[in-house]
Amino acid sequence: MSARVLITGATGYIGGRLLAEFERLGLPVRCLARNPEALRSRVAPSTEVARGDVLDPASLREALAGIGTAYYLVHSMGASTDFAELDRAGARHFGDAARAAGVRRIVYVGGLGESGEGLSAHLKSRHETGDILRESGVETVEFRASIVIGSGSLSYEMVRALTERLPVMVCPRWVAIEAQPIAIEDLLAYLVAAIGLPAGPSQVYEIGGPDVVSYGDIMREYARQRGLRRLMIPVPLLTPHLSSLWLALVTPLYARVGRKLIASIRNATVVRDARALDVFPVRPRGLRESIARAIASADSPAGANRWSDSASAGMASPPRVITPRPALTDSREAVVTAPVAAAFAPIRRIGGETGWYCANILWRLRGWMDLVAGGVGMRRGRRDPETCVPGDPIDFWRVAAYEPDHLLRLEAEMKLPGRAWLEFTVDRLTDTTTRIRQVARFEPSGWLGRLYWYSLLPAHAIIFSGMLRRIGNLAQHSRVIAAPAA
Repeated sequence: MSARVLITGATGYIGGRLLAEFERLGLPVRCLARNPEALRSRVAPSTEVARGDVLDPASLREALAGIGTAYYLVHSMGASTDFAELDRAGARHFGDAARAAGVRRIVYVGGLGESGEGLSAHLKSRHETGDILRESGVETVEFRASIVIGSGSLSYEMVRALTERLPVMVCPRWVAIEAQPIAIEDLLAYLVAAIGLPAGPSQVYEIGGPDVVSYGDIMREYARQRGLRRLMIPVPLLTPHLSSLWLALVTPLYARVGRKLIASIRNATVVRDARALDVFPVRPRGLRESIARAIASADSPAGANRWSDSASAGMASPPRVITPRPALTDSREAVVTAPVAAAFAPIRRIGGETGWYCANILWRLRGWMDLVAGGVGMRRGRRDPETCVPGDPIDFWRVAAYEPDHLLRLEAEMKLPGRAWLEFTVDRLTDTTTRIRQVARFEPSGWLGRLYWYSLLPAHAIIFSGMLRRIGNLAQHSRVIAAPAA
């Protein structure tokens, strides 16, 4: 294969895993990214990263030039606006641009589920996206899949978190809905094999593992492999809305994404047309092996790729990697007797399991309030406990800028009446002393934003001063371990 392949959604779960597989195979790859800086540090030197957005038609022309096969792995379910309309617009723009660029084939991952009036809004949008891509005139290969079993996938992480955290589970009706899960490795095998298909008309292939099971069956199999005893009590009266809020409190799902996901689990997602087994050299593994591999890979580099790392998982727009404008600020400095690397070490580790160095219970309370409001909360943690790159999520922040041993700038993604940043800079003063500067900036939206900022000044005085004091103490009394390559 001489022409490059293009991957959209490379910061997402499936796209990120597919990118790693292509790089392992040595295939020439180009990624489309709204924020290229967040992706460049994570890709192989041979991988191109092109700036572009499927909602911006003009940005697609250059990105699609010279592409043979384009993978469309974009979904707007995390958007606060009408995700179906965003999906329609994105697919239409991408299909038109692919046709104009002479792209040979589009490969798309949709969702299983029989079409009809009872189809959920989520699955209806997935089917509609495939229809729009085919209407572009570019040959389109659509794979329709059910639950993807793999460490970091949305559905699997929901099942895992529920089973791990709840010895007694009150199970709504959706827990009994039938599905046909597929291991992430087998889904990737189908996606890679699609490159080598002979040219022909557009096709829809339904794919899944050999086992037809319910969500409850998946939970029971996970519990069996983890040695957990779990009691599951069916309660048919729990509404999708209440289920999503319940999920937001006990799993890493955002309330908004959880509500849309749960609303979609009213349709059986099983394979009705098994032609894919005749066309592709893939024999998907069963549920037991899929879960065993997901458990085993949780701490591997592949397991570090999570659905929530994608900006679209909780945001309608990409993270804005910019220098904040002048705003309401809380600025503090400390001079410590420590080298620069020691002073920066606690800063690069902030958040996740490490916490925020002061009043962690208040940070968790703020995260819980954010979840209830439909925000991202504190459930995302960190991709890596020791280092980070621009674009990484850290609890309800996202890394906007990072310079080793000098700068960490975080942009808030929690629900706020404005925009907020938290920035740390470390500068050498002498051979033995270093200055740490900590600045919180807030751009309020109207009077409500200003009221929010000023009402929190007493809490900020405690939290921000305590945070800087703790960072300074750690810098002066802790041994430094060099940060690994991101």
